[in-house]
This record gives sequence, C-alpha cells and structure tokens, in this order.
Amino acid sequence: MTITIRPATQADEEAVLDLIEELFVAPGARPPHYRVDDAREAIQRTISSEHSDILLGVDGDTVIGMLALYVDFLMIRYGLRCWLEDFVVLPSERSRGAGRALLEAATVWARTHGCTHIQLNSFNARKDAHRFYVANGMTQDSFSFNLHIDG
Repeated sequence: MTITIRPATQADEEAVLDLIEELFVAPGARPPHYRVDDAREAIQRTISSEHSDILLGVDGDTVIGMLALYVDFLMIRYGLRCWLEDFVVLPSERSRGAGRALLEAATVWARTHGCTHIQLNSFNARKDAHRFYVANGMTQDSFSFNLHIDG
C-alpha cells in the first residue's frame, strides 16, 4: 500500500461524505441534528478557508481516510490551537499506516499554520481510537462536555 496525503478539493465532496458516514457506525452515532446539506456546506467552507482544511489519505485512486483541521483560537495558557475533527480511516484499511500518515500530515499542517498544539474530542466508546492516539504521542489531559443547542 502506498498512501498519499493530500488536501481535499471540491471534487472530493462525495468521498468525504462517505467517510463521514463511517463515523456514525457503532460505537459512533449520528448526531441528532446532522443533515447532509449542512455537511456539504461545511465541507466547502472548510476547504475554501485559509484557516482550515480537509486532508485525505489516498491509496491509488481510492480515498481511504480523512481528517479535518481548523486553526481554532488563541488560548491564553496554551497558545494557538489546531482543532482536529472527523478523523476516520476505512475499517478495511486500519492498522496499515493511513492513520499515522494523516496524523503526521496534520502535525505539519498545524505547525505551518502557527499552532502550538493539536486537540480533538473522541467519543468515550472509541477505545481503539484512543489506543491509536496514545500510541502516536497524544495524551488524554481533559474531559469534554457538550451542550447541544436547538436551532
């Protein structure tokens, strides 16, 4: 397997949407207010902004993984944060280097954008993902709490 990491383009929208669906498979769950049209708009905004990007892991012509990155905000205690979201590799491609390559590319992207650290949330039940993060140098240093606000 030869994995190439590249930024997504508008032409990759369907591949990105397909990978997002993988995040809803157990132990994940579909967010209550998820709508494909909103996701399409978010993909286009993420791709077109200089402060965000979607990186794709590609094997040949097949998109096998992705993650989204956002220069989030300047934290008083920690500096400029890069938020990592929607990190997924197809189940059939896991443990073959795609996740590691994506995370390494994310680190380069964050550094290039002046960020001091990368942060992400991970659903409590995603134990395999947690092992992956720790094995790749990340530490769990907080709990995450959410307040969902109806529209």
